[in-house]
Amino acid sequence: MSETTLTPIRWGILGTGKIARKFANDVQKAAPGAEIVAVGSRTQESADAFGEEFGIARRHGSYEDLAADPEVDVVYVATPHPWHYEASLICLNGGKGVLCEKAFTMNARQAKELVAVAREKNLFLMEAMWTRFRPTMVKLRELIAEGKLGELQYATAAVGWQSPFETVSRVFRKDLGGGILLDGTIYPISFVWMLFGQPSTTVTIGVLGEAETDEQETIVFGYPSGAQATVFGSLRTGLSGPALVTGTEGRVEIAHPWWEPTELTLHARGAEPETFSFPEPEGTRGYQYEAIAVGEAIRAGKLETDIMPLDESIAIMEAMDALRAEWGLTYPADEA
Repeated sequence: MSETTLTPIRWGILGTGKIARKFANDVQKAAPGAEIVAVGSRTQESADAFGEEFGIARRHGSYEDLAADPEVDVVYVATPHPWHYEASLICLNGGKGVLCEKAFTMNARQAKELVAVAREKNLFLMEAMWTRFRPTMVKLRELIAEGKLGELQYATAAVGWQSPFETVSRVFRKDLGGGILLDGTIYPISFVWMLFGQPSTTVTIGVLGEAETDEQETIVFGYPSGAQATVFGSLRTGLSGPALVTGTEGRVEIAHPWWEPTELTLHARGAEPETFSFPEPEGTRGYQYEAIAVGEAIRAGKLETDIMPLDESIAIMEAMDALRAEWGLTYPADEA
């Protein structure tokens, strides 16, 4: 099927913040077969402003109205993560498929409930882990499948940005899921999960700051094969450097910023390094790839994708719940 004959997938966007704007921009510029037809916000004013900016005619002043819009097939939930569960549930109960930003939910209980509702209603649902869908990561999976690295033995990835402590800042507020885990460390956790699957052993050190949110953490995952992976996340230091995947026959370095990857280099045993580059279309950041994947799945009659399956999103949330328990980090959502 050519790009010009793709059955259109009609998108609604729930939320009108920065990430919603990035998604809308990229989908409109670089996602064939995807049409953004509606936007929903908690206020009509915000929905109208967003609609005006992106030329979206259907503008709803509530999440419920967006979920009830008969012209919408699937909704991109772009709220901050404390509202992912509520907003996604509204959309699913309105009969809409959902692409929900990461972190999928605040905890595994919420994730399991969303998945159960989606499966009961036969609706599409996926966590928007954009890194997995980018061409660089597709190439990494191809190299691994072709045996270029041999048997995987180790991977490491880190993420961080310096955030001066401010009590009013979202990243330091427990009620808003503050800390680095759900905002940042989820990237390398999901990355190594993509490579190795469920770990059999986890060792971790987490540092809670003045606001009792996690400001820095190191995690070591062990696997039944003997492979290992290390993950680091921080609000105390800015990080630069590649992600690394090594095996018995070679290694791959994914250039910084590896969670927004556009280049990787293969160092195969006995061969010269080989670099593969995947520059973004002008004016885009790479959010279009997850929208394209959702469209492909829906057209094929699938309720989830193989690249970011629902059971894996649940397992990652369970792992992060266990990490938080070891660190002594709780959210108000845990008490609901």
